[in-house]
Amino acid sequence: MNLSFIFPGQGSQKIGMGKELFSSFGVAKEVFQEVDDSLNENLSKLIFEGPVEDLTLTFNAQPAIMTVSIAALKVLESFIDKNIDQVGKFVAGHSLGEYSALVASRSLNLSDAARLLRLRGKAMQNAVAVNEGGMAAVIGSDMDTVKKLIDASVLKDEVLEIANDNAPGQIVISGHMSAIEKSVENSKDMGIKRVLKLPVSAPFHCSLMNSALEEMTSTIATININSPRILLCNNVEAKFLSDVKIIKDSLLKQIIGRVRWRESVENMRDLGKVSKFVELGAGNVLSGLIKRIDSNLDSVSLESITDIENFAKLV
Repeated sequence: MNLSFIFPGQGSQKIGMGKELFSSFGVAKEVFQEVDDSLNENLSKLIFEGPVEDLTLTFNAQPAIMTVSIAALKVLESFIDKNIDQVGKFVAGHSLGEYSALVASRSLNLSDAARLLRLRGKAMQNAVAVNEGGMAAVIGSDMDTVKKLIDASVLKDEVLEIANDNAPGQIVISGHMSAIEKSVENSKDMGIKRVLKLPVSAPFHCSLMNSALEEMTSTIATININSPRILLCNNVEAKFLSDVKIIKDSLLKQIIGRVRWRESVENMRDLGKVSKFVELGAGNVLSGLIKRIDSNLDSVSLESITDIENFAKLV
């Protein structure tokens, strides 16, 4: 059984996520404590108690989601008495989940990942003035039609780009809010099922994030990243990576580049012969996308103790 371990991105956060693992397993509690110490604040309390408005803020949500993913990973590894590189073939993550994937592969240490995601979140939040940019999910359309929608919705000085290719019929666009709003109107005449504005605070994964890219460049250049023990399938190219320099470049390109999740899953399936995808952390968004990409693929989400116990029996 060829396994790929996958890690969720922003939007999967919820109050109380990871609390069961924290309360029941020392290895999980250690993860939360290390992140709290590295950020010099009680992020764990925010995760467990809220308020949800604060948890949803990009600079909190990003390290929080990673923390819960790595706590679930550590509990799983304690159940199977192995590291995931001994049982898996690839790791991959959606946007910030790529940082979780690197921690899971022993490429990036947990404390550095938490600090990087806090900085990344702040840089991305501050790249564009509030209400100036946004994102929208284009439901029930194909790539060519979405490109035509973009062309029909932007003025000369506006930005509107494809941010996420998540699954067939689910593409996310990102850019100036004025262009997003025009795309909602224009979609009605283009046979598109729906364009749904997303509740996000900034236009991620587009060229409006250039200042965030610049801010992150020097930090990522100096951070210690090791060659992963298990291949990373990255977001921006859907390629299998082990070279440290290329991984660092990938993390930077990802800030303004498209998340090619559909292609990543297809490449792990076709080139890597992956037969099962294992989502670690909050929610089951990625497992749902995998079923939309290929209903024949097997996927499972591991968030609760019961989820992890049941999966561990199969490994």
